[in-house]
Amino acid sequence: MIGKDKIFSTLNKVIKKSPAEQTEAVFIGNSFGLSRFTNSHIHQNVFESTNKLYFRVAVGKRIGVVSTTSMEKEDLNRALLNAYNIALNQRDNPDFTELPGKAEYRKIKTYYPSTAAYTPMERAKKIKAIFRIAGKHNLNAAGSFSTSETEVAVVNSNGVKAYQPLTSAAINLIVLGDNSSGYAEGLSRDVRKLNFKEITERATQKCLDSVNPMEIPPGKYDVILEPKAVAEIIEWLNYTGFNPKSLDDGSSFLAGHLGKKIMGENVSLYDDAIDDNGIPFPFDFEGVPKRKVYFVKKGIGVGVVHNSLTAHHAGTKSTGHSLTPDASDNAYSFNTFMAAGRNSLNSMISKTEKGILVTRFHYINGFIDTNKAVMTGMTKDGTFLIKNGKINQSIKNLRFTESMVKAFSRVKMISRERQAIDAWWSDIGCIVAPTLLISNFNFSGKTQF
Repeated sequence: MIGKDKIFSTLNKVIKKSPAEQTEAVFIGNSFGLSRFTNSHIHQNVFESTNKLYFRVAVGKRIGVVSTTSMEKEDLNRALLNAYNIALNQRDNPDFTELPGKAEYRKIKTYYPSTAAYTPMERAKKIKAIFRIAGKHNLNAAGSFSTSETEVAVVNSNGVKAYQPLTSAAINLIVLGDNSSGYAEGLSRDVRKLNFKEITERATQKCLDSVNPMEIPPGKYDVILEPKAVAEIIEWLNYTGFNPKSLDDGSSFLAGHLGKKIMGENVSLYDDAIDDNGIPFPFDFEGVPKRKVYFVKKGIGVGVVHNSLTAHHAGTKSTGHSLTPDASDNAYSFNTFMAAGRNSLNSMISKTEKGILVTRFHYINGFIDTNKAVMTGMTKDGTFLIKNGKINQSIKNLRFTESMVKAFSRVKMISRERQAIDAWWSDIGCIVAPTLLISNFNFSGKTQF
């Protein structure tokens, strides 16, 4: 960790020397430790510490962006001058007015020393305990356990001074037998809040329950999707539908449907970076405070997230969802939620006459028809047949092909409990998803496992 004072001091000195009319600096420093394991053996332990600094400068409406991994004074000055020279040779960006101005930020606890100080040996001890639990049943464990420490700072010539230290810890686990497997995961900013025993027992029990899966024919079934499976769908909805670029070019399922009913009244999808149920983070990479944004509210299409450039193009205000300066042509939701319901997993199972329970998906393709949010993928690591309100038998994995706009119009029950699911951006956010019971979900094919 470099620390707020030193980062601000360094960046302010460089910005003051900028020949550009407006200048922005974005600093991201990260230390990341990861232990991977398979066949109940740790086979990889890595640690990486990186710093990356972006300069974005404006000369009139011309924008130049340069990044560097060096914090040396000469390198910073050279990078800034390069950004200026790039801007001089650019065309005007009609969507640029000015860099954001000074703002106040919500105080959020995002840094836990216990996570930052977590050692490879401590990770190894937790993983060894996982091996013991799985080994009692002659099962093997595979997965990864990571801890990280990050600091993000945004400074610009219009008075923005934003800084936030962060930590995160994530475990994903697959327990495997001869012809069965089970999955579970955990995510928190505070490593002490991860219940490794419960996570391991859940994955182990799913593996034990999945022994000798039977084959069933593809078709339409009522389906119970656990949070991991729901989150994988939401991630694709986010990527193809919740951003201003896809709305503007008409590829989003929201395009042409704002203000209209597109899903069930019990479905609400939104971004909320301040909610402690997720991985909160108070500002974006322009230093704009994050606002809660609905994409779908009680089944009605509402809108998308924005940064300052896309907001000006759309005639609205930034919602605080800018990416790093090298990707300022779009905005992204990093704290995506599905609203909770009032049900439990057990009540969903008990009310399902014939259906399928899905632990998670893999190899989802969400590019088939983004206007209808059509996706395909396969179930994995715990797929079960439900009969007469009880889990009857493990089944071989199935492929699904389904419009999520239509599927989310057939949601019969939503759980009150939600889970924070890890994503590639988990230092600054995650996906928070409930369990869903959906009627007539289309399973289009079989797999060999």
